[in-house]
Amino acid sequence: MVTKVDVVGNKNISSATIISKVRTREAKPFSQIVASDDLKRLYALGYFSDIKIDLRETEEGVEVIFQVQELPIISSITLSGNKSIKTEKLNKSIKSKMEDFFNIQQLKQDMRDIQKTYEAKGFPLTDIDYEMKVNEETNKADIIINIVEKERIKIRDIFVEGNVAFKDKKILKLMRTRKDTWFTSGLYKKEIFDLDLERIVAFYNQNGYLDVQVSHKIEYGPERKRMYITINIEEGKQYKVGNITIEGESIFPEVAIRERLVMNSDTVFNKDDLRKDLSNIQSFYFEKGYISAEVAADTSLNAQTGKMDIAYQIREDELAYINKIKIRGNTKTKDMVIRRELRSYPGEPFDGNQLKRSKERLYNLGYFQEVSYDTEDTNVPNKKDLVVNVKEAKTGEFAFGAGFSSVERFIGFVEVAQRNFDITNWHTFTGAGQDLRVRAEIGTARQEYDISFTEPWIFGYPLSFGVDGYNSVRERSGVTGYSYDERRTGGDIRLGKEFTEHLRADTMYKLENVEISDVPDNASQGLRDEEGENTVSSLSLGLTHDTRDNVFSPSKGLVLFGSGEVAGGFLGQDKDFFKVGGSCNFYHTLIAKLLVELKMVAGGAGTYDDTDVLPIYERYYLGGANTIRGYEERTVGPKDISGEPIGGESMIYGSCELTYPIFEMIKVATFYDFGNVWEKLGEIGTGDYKYSVGVGVRVKTPVGPVKLDYGYPLEVDPGEDQEGRFHFSMSRGF
Repeated sequence: MVTKVDVVGNKNISSATIISKVRTREAKPFSQIVASDDLKRLYALGYFSDIKIDLRETEEGVEVIFQVQELPIISSITLSGNKSIKTEKLNKSIKSKMEDFFNIQQLKQDMRDIQKTYEAKGFPLTDIDYEMKVNEETNKADIIINIVEKERIKIRDIFVEGNVAFKDKKILKLMRTRKDTWFTSGLYKKEIFDLDLERIVAFYNQNGYLDVQVSHKIEYGPERKRMYITINIEEGKQYKVGNITIEGESIFPEVAIRERLVMNSDTVFNKDDLRKDLSNIQSFYFEKGYISAEVAADTSLNAQTGKMDIAYQIREDELAYINKIKIRGNTKTKDMVIRRELRSYPGEPFDGNQLKRSKERLYNLGYFQEVSYDTEDTNVPNKKDLVVNVKEAKTGEFAFGAGFSSVERFIGFVEVAQRNFDITNWHTFTGAGQDLRVRAEIGTARQEYDISFTEPWIFGYPLSFGVDGYNSVRERSGVTGYSYDERRTGGDIRLGKEFTEHLRADTMYKLENVEISDVPDNASQGLRDEEGENTVSSLSLGLTHDTRDNVFSPSKGLVLFGSGEVAGGFLGQDKDFFKVGGSCNFYHTLIAKLLVELKMVAGGAGTYDDTDVLPIYERYYLGGANTIRGYEERTVGPKDISGEPIGGESMIYGSCELTYPIFEMIKVATFYDFGNVWEKLGEIGTGDYKYSVGVGVRVKTPVGPVKLDYGYPLEVDPGEDQEGRFHFSMSRGF
């Protein structure tokens, strides 16, 4: 029996604390196994450099004495020898803390981090060690980290040897390590260089060189101020794909599976492509509802052909059906808002294409940061519960700020918006998928006040309803292209219905009052006749065919839009006219995230009954930041005798734009725009097109996106200067 448990040798940690950590107890039988566990448990505390158990037999039993030797407590940490890098900067690399027990592993990591800091500054040969002075009475230690700085070294040259299949330039482009030039630092960083070597190996593997070996040698100049790196490559043999066999398929024809393969016979063997092919076969079965299908691949070197033979083994399993659909992760959004966007339903087979489309629709709501799927087993083997996991995004906004553009100059705004509004939820007013926004903008050339509400599903039916009210004022300005003051006050009622997965129709009735004033004295009689106040009552219908994968940031897809509008006539009020139009936007991602957007827009308008001339505020205008860049705002098309733009009854506008993200927050663009506005509807497409080319930058900043385009007009009217223009804007959408 244990008669006593005691601790000796401890200075800073109380005996009671140590005894509380062990399982050996007085008045209980002594166990060697328990005592061994006690040793491990005490060592794990990180307080002791040595622990022993001393057993002393007595008449009543045995005394257990834990003899401990405490690690010293860090009293101070100082740096010595650092001249090139300030102590404050190096201290950020030290995680060892004063008043903590000395930890040799942590200290070594601190020294490695200091070494990396020196490497980043061009001192890879710096020596770092430490010394420790321990006060025996207090068991406290002063630690001194000694730094022996060497000369600053830069890479003079990088040589590549042994490469035959690829040129030196190609290999060096794979590396982030660069030699010293006017544009590169030439600093050697071991971690980055090690990754460079891995990139070279991966590149060779991707091109079929599976046996490649990459080594390196580092040499220094006479004064050890210059570094020379030699990379030696043993390429080995390039392997190609031999025979491809597929086993286990019985439901679908083999040719349908082979169509999904990236690698084929005689193509270069690539491990990454092999993984893609496995994923593609798995996706093929998943799309057809065989979500439990398993695919494996065996590769073997054919001694006769010298090629890599691939054998795919497929276990198809049963067709799986959706049992229940469970929604998880939505704390604000109602289940029904998510369910009505899904295109997979209980009782149906799992369909990969429908699930993909469901995910796209959920992302297009703008309510969720992440959307993912999972499955759960049920009592029936071929029935699975589909779990839709969502991570909600912030949908409410209270924003205010200011912006500047080359068109509108200074403008300030304030907006309250909720994209996931719920008018019946008086607690948080969120969750039903409604859209409510109130916005005011006040600028040097424009003022706008808007309120808008949209219910995407009326009474649970896929029919949207919306109302808008607005008041806008545009003041006469040569920069904006307005040669008069224009005030619009009105409202509208909207209805919309989705007929198919990609086709929807929208109709709108609008009633607005338009006032034209401050027309220049030297304007034409036709423009002066527009001065005054009129009320316009109109009804419009639009059809949209939208196959974009993401409405906020599309990478592929097509948007076709056609609309017709009629004003006056049986609708009454002051003006009788009609308008028809259409547009086509095509998105496609080329190589390496290079996005091409092709746009074509056309429109025409005419009058009837009591209206002889199309109102100037209903005419078409082109030119400027949002149409044909390189031309002044609204200046493409007819002008009056004073040179002021007066618009026309028809127009065609097109654009081709390429954008590429060079960083996550920065995109570069190049574009080609063309188009024209014609005075009469019957003149549409008769010629005299204007063309422009240019480049641009899109920057996403914390205060809003910045868009800068430079357009150059390729054709101008007689008497006009042919010169490029910058179009700059800063707003909130991106």
